[in-house]
Order: sequence, then structure tokens, then C-alpha cells
Amino acid sequence: MADFDIFCDSGANIPLNIVKRENIKVIPYTLTINGEERCCYNYETDFSVIAKKFYDEVRAGAEAKTSLIGSERIVEAFTPSLKAGKDVLAVFISSGISGTYNQACEAKKQLEALYPERRVYVCDGANASMGMGLQVLQAAKLKAMGESAAACAEWIENNKYKYNSFLTVGDLKYLKKSGRISATLAIAGTILNIKPVLTADGGDNAKIVSFSKERGRKKALAALAECFEKNVVDVSNQTVAICHADSPEDAETLAGMLRERGAKDIIIEYYDLCTGTHVGPGTVALFFYGKDRKSGVKPKAGILSKFKKKAKQKN
Repeated sequence: MADFDIFCDSGANIPLNIVKRENIKVIPYTLTINGEERCCYNYETDFSVIAKKFYDEVRAGAEAKTSLIGSERIVEAFTPSLKAGKDVLAVFISSGISGTYNQACEAKKQLEALYPERRVYVCDGANASMGMGLQVLQAAKLKAMGESAAACAEWIENNKYKYNSFLTVGDLKYLKKSGRISATLAIAGTILNIKPVLTADGGDNAKIVSFSKERGRKKALAALAECFEKNVVDVSNQTVAICHADSPEDAETLAGMLRERGAKDIIIEYYDLCTGTHVGPGTVALFFYGKDRKSGVKPKAGILSKFKKKAKQKN
């Protein structure tokens, strides 16, 4: 069984200390802010520093634009692993949100032609931010238990729609700017203090869609906690993630609500800049393993605890 490296794009939103600990290789997005191109992620700087600066600039009126990661950059990222005799497992942001996954599929074709003895597994994460990041971390756990790249890719394919995402925004103008809501709805919602709750859907090219509308920030955060309670499985055996677009107090408030509902391992991180551009400062997002977004059925309880026990035995 060939050794392999695990890759993801920076939209996976995995905290830097965990990236380094699990030896995950991150391909960063770039964005343009007021005409200046910037890298969304690097291995030398705490992401909170990069993100705080970015969201402050957006609040001040800076214009930010994002772009996909081209196949040539993905080829460049994968090549050292393949040259070293390793296979590649890579997870990318949902193809319904970005064209990066399609670029990765093109890179896979090129590289498997150049390195026919190697295998490149490219997964559509069917999610954004830690909704895909948690899949990458699960793959890292499986690798540590001795599973192959093929087995990890199969796990992701069978379970990616069981990773749930729910988020609420701080200001409707960013959803208006990205075309997710009309100008009329944005104005009316602002006047009425409407805070939408959004979710990743169960489509083949998963997108972020409207889930509910709440009156005020407190009710919106409570709605996220309620979505968690209704949809989560194996709550005490999984890692839950909260990402925020420079709203740390609200993230901590939500974390407290989740702990009351049995969550034990909670990652809190700044929201990635790629999708954060479209939802804006003040966004709070929640990610966890639970109800299948395609079928609407909850997985059997105990599936994650089995992996936890195996990992302990391996160690």
C-alpha cells in the first residue's frame, strides 16, 4: 500500500496548528482587495491575524473579489508528493460554490498520465469552510489508523453529505452584493432586524441556501444551536467546528450552547476568506457530523465512536 499525502484548499478553514500537527498540505486561494492580490493563507502567519485585518478592511468598505485555484497551481502542489512515490488524496470546496474542484479533476488527468504508477484521489467536499475541513481531519485520522488513500476517499464519498453546515450573517448587504438575496429583501430585512440562517444543501453540486429567518442575533444563534440538537449524531465522539467572521464573542456564546447539548470537542476559528467575502463580517457558522443532507436520515449512532476506539488501539 502506497504512502500518501492529504491536500485541501484553504477554504477548508482548518486551524494552522492542526494543519501542522496532521501534516495536511494546504493550497491557498488568492483574493483581490482594492486591486491588490493577496494570499488567503500561509504557513508562517496565524490565520486570525490575516482574517482580522481582512474583515476590518471589508467593514471599512474595501472591495474584495475571489477567484478559483487553477489546474496549473494544483499540478504544482501535487507534483512533489508524486515524485516522492506517494499517492495524493485531496478534498476541495463544493463544485456548486467554486470551479476549483473541476480544475483539480483536470490536474488529476494530467498527473496520472505523467505518473501512471501513482494515484490521485480528488474529492468534491460538497461543503465549504469546516464543513469540508472536518472531512479532511477524518481522513487524517483514518490515515493514522493505517487506511489507504482509496479507503479515505471512499469514506469521504460515502459521508460528505452527513457533514452539516448552518450559518447566520451579521449584515444582509453582503448577501445582496453576492446576489444571494435581492436589494429589496436586504433593505426590508435590515429594517426588521431579520437574520437569515443558511445551510449547505443536498444537491449534487451542493450550494449554500436559505434555511430560515430569525428576528435578531440572539434568536439566530439559538436557531443554530437548535439545528445542531435536531441533526447531530455521536455528539460526544466528534469534533464540532464554529467559524466566525470577526465575531468571537458570538462564537463563544454558540459554543456554550453546544456544550449544554453534549458537545465536548469544539474548534473555534476565523471564517475562511474565500467564502467569507460573500457572507461578510459578523458571520457565525456551525459545522458537525449528523443527518444526511441528501436523504434526510440520521446515520446510526456509534459510527464515530468506533473510529475513536480504533484510533486509541492503534496508538
